[in-house]
Amino acid sequence: MKKIKGTSTRPRLSVFRSHKAIYAQIIDDGKGKTLVAATSLKLGKEAQKLTKKEKAFKIGQLLAKKGLKAKIKKVVFDRRGYKYHGRVKALADGARKGGLEF
Repeated sequence: MKKIKGTSTRPRLSVFRSHKAIYAQIIDDGKGKTLVAATSLKLGKEAQKLTKKEKAFKIGQLLAKKGLKAKIKKVVFDRRGYKYHGRVKALADGARKGGLEF
C-alpha cells in the first residue's frame, strides 16, 4: 500500500471513522503538525437528528471552512484504507463543496 504524504504547500486531509463518529484533520507531514481538525462529536444538539452520512458531510464543510480560514486551499485526500463510499465520500463531498481542492 502506498503512503500518502502532505507538504506545506499541499497538506494531507486524513479521515478516521469509528462506529459512532467521524474525525478529519489537515496535517503538514513535513513539520509533523495538525493544522486544522474537526469531529462529529462537537456538532451540537441540532446534529443529533442527522444521519451519520449527513454528519460526515457537515464535518467536511466545517473542515473546509477552517482550512480556508487558515489559508489552505489545496489538499491531498488520505482515506486511510477506507473504501471511497458512504461516510468517507460524504466527508470528501462536503469538503469540496466548502471550497477545498483535491
